[in-house]
Order: sequence, then structure tokens, then C-alpha cells
Amino acid sequence: MGLATGYNACLITIGNEILIGRIINTNMAWLGKKLTFIGYKVIRGIIAPDIIEEIAWAFNACMQTSPRVIISTGGLGPTFDDKTSEGLATAFNLNLVLNQKALEMVKEKYSKKGLEITPARKKMALLPEGAEPLPNPVGTAPGIHLVIDNTHIFALPGVPSEMKAIYEQSIESLLIKIGPKISFVEQTIRSIGLPESGIAPILDKIMKKYHGVYIKSHPRGKELGKPLQELHITASGKDKNKAQKLVEEVTQELAEELSRLGAKIEYL
Repeated sequence: MGLATGYNACLITIGNEILIGRIINTNMAWLGKKLTFIGYKVIRGIIAPDIIEEIAWAFNACMQTSPRVIISTGGLGPTFDDKTSEGLATAFNLNLVLNQKALEMVKEKYSKKGLEITPARKKMALLPEGAEPLPNPVGTAPGIHLVIDNTHIFALPGVPSEMKAIYEQSIESLLIKIGPKISFVEQTIRSIGLPESGIAPILDKIMKKYHGVYIKSHPRGKELGKPLQELHITASGKDKNKAQKLVEEVTQELAEELSRLGAKIEYL
């Protein structure tokens, strides 16, 4: 296990409900976009079931990429199948301990509702030794922040509103501070009338011409019987103006090339 030296990021989603298709994994998509915008390279995404050994494996698999940050979602609640804290502790051979700061956070939430702290509710204050709890402004389970070998590991609740609130309140500013200090710029256009196979050579030619730009095509079916593609153009760099200019230049050339082939172009 090497020290984190770059700005790789790894995302983990925990929950049987994701694996069986009952819930769509919107958390990973949201976090992936957030991390990309502040300059991190999301290099791996893992979905793990509510099994301690599998959760531990997921964290260790992420550590193999020497990430600067790992963020997991799910498995922090009071029920028997919420196993993330145990899995995280197991992954790094840490004791699971009752964290007093986390316990106070949980107590405050339930006392406002006139409810007592039961063993199930107290369970949400059990954290790996050395971890710090993160306030949950929306729900009851605190988030978790643990640093291992210069990698910042965050475990967040799976409920999207809770996950987003903790990330925005307690995590994003830290990640920007320790991050690569770059800007990320994007533009999306829609091409109507050409199949993806017809667009592919144009994308390949433009990406070879322009260094530092990436174009991703997303087939969106057909509109009025015509092939519909969304093209996502991105660039990043320390100079936001240069990145913006690059995206604009590439977008214009791409639109012109596709128009010459008969496509209708819409800017999104």
C-alpha cells in the first residue's frame, strides 16, 4: 500500500439495494461530477453488498490506486445490515470504538424529537479508532473522516440529501484545499442525424489535434426517427480562461465538422 501522491479518487457505494437494481446509483454519479469539477481523477468505482468482508475489500481495492481521496456512501444507519463502519475498521485493522463526539451528535438529534438513545441508535456513534465524525445537517447518522497513509477517507450516508449536505458542508472545502488547484470546464452539444459510428472518426481526429481536451459521446436513441447523440466536451487546467477557450474552440470545430456531414447541432 503506497502513499497517496497524486489526485486520484475512488468511490464506493454500499448496499444490497443497489446490486439488485431496486435503487439507482445516483450518489456515485453526483460525487463523480463534483470531484471531477475540482480537479480529481475518479479512477475507480465499486459497488459492495452489506457484508463486512466485502466492504473491507472495497476500501483495500481503492487503496491500491494510491488515491488522495476515497468516498463511500451507504451503510451508516441503525439497522443490522448497516455495516460500513465495521467494514472500514476491518479494512485497516482498527478497533471499532464508541466515539463521544459522534454520540453527542446522535443524542442531540434524537433529544430534539423527545426520543431516547437505544442500542441501535448508539450504533451510529461506533467509528473506527482515530476517525472523526462529520455533522449530518439533514439526518441522524454522522459521516466519518479517516486519514490513512495520506489518503482522506470519507464514509457518508446513502440517503442522497444527507450525503450531499455532509459533502457540501464538511468535505468539499477540504478537498479543494488539498487538491490539484485546477479548473474544469465543460460544454454539451446535441447532434441529430448521424449515428455514433459516423461521429467517431471526427471525435478521434479532434482529440488528437487538441491536447488536454476530452470528448465523450452519449447515444440518446432517436428523435423523429433520426439518431441522437449528446457530445460532452471537457478540459481542465490551472488557467480557467485557457481551459474555457479550448472548450469553445473544440466545440465550434466539432459542430462545424458534424454540420458538414449533415447533422443538426443544438447547444445544451
